[in-house]
Amino acid sequence: MKTFLFGVLPYLAFLSLVSGLVWRHRYDAFGWTTRSSEVYERRILNWASPAFHYGILFVLAGHLLGLFVPAGWTDALGVDEHVYQLLSLFGGTLAGVMAVVGLATLLYRRRRNMPVLKATTVNDKAMYLLLFGEICVGLYTKLTNSNLHSGYNYRTTIAPWARSLFTLHPRTGLWDAVPTSYQVHAVIGMCLIGIVPFTRLVHMFSAPWFYLFRPYIVYRARPAGQVAERPPRPGWERLDV
Repeated sequence: MKTFLFGVLPYLAFLSLVSGLVWRHRYDAFGWTTRSSEVYERRILNWASPAFHYGILFVLAGHLLGLFVPAGWTDALGVDEHVYQLLSLFGGTLAGVMAVVGLATLLYRRRRNMPVLKATTVNDKAMYLLLFGEICVGLYTKLTNSNLHSGYNYRTTIAPWARSLFTLHPRTGLWDAVPTSYQVHAVIGMCLIGIVPFTRLVHMFSAPWFYLFRPYIVYRARPAGQVAERPPRPGWERLDV
């Protein structure tokens, strides 16, 4: 079972992600959307959605940093293990709480607003259940395995395993010493990655990241009373009859 969960499932999840994205883009391009419900309700959505999205973005950034940046690199920057644990504890907890509160409020809105509820599919309900469970398990794992003085150092077990996946020789034995809550969190996360292309979560791959790199738009003021002359249009001249 351990070999399947941590030696096979990661590749199945990645295969499902890539092939699903290709299939969705080719055969369901018009369905590649979040199916926004803003038209039905905005007051709650205007603060709950940013809270969830900012929280989950910081959570993802923390996971990428912890899994794929070796401890030697952060040590070279002067961030020792204790400081890293504190940053992970406070930063990860804050981001996790933001994500949980934002998502819980969005689910409350979706349940209490009848038009929004009717627009919620069975696929959406399953996805929300898995996503909410994943975030809650991750937050529980962080809080029960860390304190102000010490914490579980996953960078000696889970992180080397994650990097070993790229060599096609996953070090599944490293999971023997990993707490159970971390294992549950990892398995749910891999399942979530695998279903992304088939849910509304697919919109994360069409986020307008180019906005961060596009050139500035320059607006020039026109002096009061000045009317710009429009160049003549090609074609027949207007006849005044």
